[in-house]
Amino acid sequence: MTDPHLADLRKTYAQRTLSETDVLPNAVQQFRQWLDEAIAAQVEEPTALTLSTVAATGQPSSRVVLLKGLPDDAGFLFYTNYDSQKGHELAAQPLAALNFFWPALERQVRVEGRVEKAPEAMSTEYFQSRPRSSQLGAWASPQSQVIGSREELEARETKIAEEFGAQDPLPRPPHWGGYILRPHRLEFWQGRPSRLHDRIVYELLGSSWQRSRLAP
Repeated sequence: MTDPHLADLRKTYAQRTLSETDVLPNAVQQFRQWLDEAIAAQVEEPTALTLSTVAATGQPSSRVVLLKGLPDDAGFLFYTNYDSQKGHELAAQPLAALNFFWPALERQVRVEGRVEKAPEAMSTEYFQSRPRSSQLGAWASPQSQVIGSREELEARETKIAEEFGAQDPLPRPPHWGGYILRPHRLEFWQGRPSRLHDRIVYELLGSSWQRSRLAP
């Protein structure tokens, strides 16, 4: 049954438009432009994205992570624990989808592509630039595994801190690092009135991006 309290929630989108003449030839450069505009507009968590992966059973799963770079305007970089659920799923099926939503700008970007591990030197450099507390957390947390209590996790962190002593920065854990999603499809969505939204999709053909308009 439809919940009227939810069904009646709606907003008219009318801030901006999006046409084929508005966008750049390169899809990742176009994304960078929209990201820069989101940052300039001071939207909350502009680099937050929903990362979707698929288990061997075919069950999809999603979670929010943070974008940490756009290497060579040809990829989307994020970091995580390789032994996490998403790490195991990406090892078995290195395809993923990303979704960015900036409601303050009435914009959404969908990204699909193949995922590869980032170079080790890149992962180490970023890991050692993080706050020490985050470095300790990466060592202490058996991400996605069942633990007995919050106290158990905190005890692990304390033990790790004692083991490393005053060492700073810490070495990067072998189970932690970056992934780069190499996109073959990006869709830019701009909210419009009457739910007749603008949708421009890029698809990679060889080394060139082909642009098309999709019906909302």
